[in-house]
Amino acid sequence: MVRLAARRVLHAVFMLWLVATLVFVFVHVSPVPVERVLGGPRATPETLAQIRANLGLDRPFPVQYWCFAGRLLRGDLGDSYVTGAPVTALIAARLPTTLCLIAGAGVLWFAGGVALGMLGAVKARTLWDRAAAAFVLLGLATPPFVMALALLYVFSTRLTESGVRLFEAGPPLEADFLRRMILPWIALSFLMLATYTRLTRAAMLDVLGEDYVRTARAKGLPERRVVGRHVLRPALTPVVTQFGIDLGALVGSTIVIEKVFGLQGVGQLVHQSIAAGDTPVIIGVTLLVTVCVIAANLVVDICYSLLDPRLRRR
Repeated sequence: MVRLAARRVLHAVFMLWLVATLVFVFVHVSPVPVERVLGGPRATPETLAQIRANLGLDRPFPVQYWCFAGRLLRGDLGDSYVTGAPVTALIAARLPTTLCLIAGAGVLWFAGGVALGMLGAVKARTLWDRAAAAFVLLGLATPPFVMALALLYVFSTRLTESGVRLFEAGPPLEADFLRRMILPWIALSFLMLATYTRLTRAAMLDVLGEDYVRTARAKGLPERRVVGRHVLRPALTPVVTQFGIDLGALVGSTIVIEKVFGLQGVGQLVHQSIAAGDTPVIIGVTLLVTVCVIAANLVVDICYSLLDPRLRRR
């Protein structure tokens, strides 16, 4: 386990460097210069030259990259081009809201998807299975932004007289804040809930046909123990894999939900930064998403050894 974690950490460091370099190059070779975005369409050549000098964009590209890499090694993501505030402070102020959104939605779609998928597999070809299949079809056909707009339309006027103001961001972990997060959680998790229901059902049906499951039933073990210990644990392997990928990547995929419900999270921050040409913030959020994906995959590898004891000897 220690060697696995060490290899993953080294791999993570290399991936962070590679992603940071690629993003830095792509942003700086953009066809729309940063100074043009910041200065506006009426900016004079003198003004544009002054903006480039103030931001250090008039220096040779290798010098800019060397300064960027040096700051990154110190944990400094630089300052925002628009506000002048440190990028780490901007992200830290928005991150709790986004993490709360993702954590709540993740718990909802994982627990609900596993429960519905297990019910559909155990009750295969019954009314419960058909109901689960209908829910999966509805979930896969409903994009998150459509679900968000539908929930907002149905519930906003009933929950508050001020409509969308109900969903304005507040301090995380407060009761009022958590109440405002219920609809965003449902909107973000509805599609994933249907996906995980289908994935869990298919995985459990494959395991139910294994010889050792029939042997366990032949020994007279209770059906609850057969399903819970001998079927569910190996069937969760592909589900955990997908969950690690989705949970990490979702940090950069919450823009629509945060926009609809007025949540001031990382998604809103990156949307505003792209529109304003705020390169340091864009790079900082991209590195954050990379860290989340790598961390999620490391947790998945550890969970593999817990779900399948055979992997511990490798």
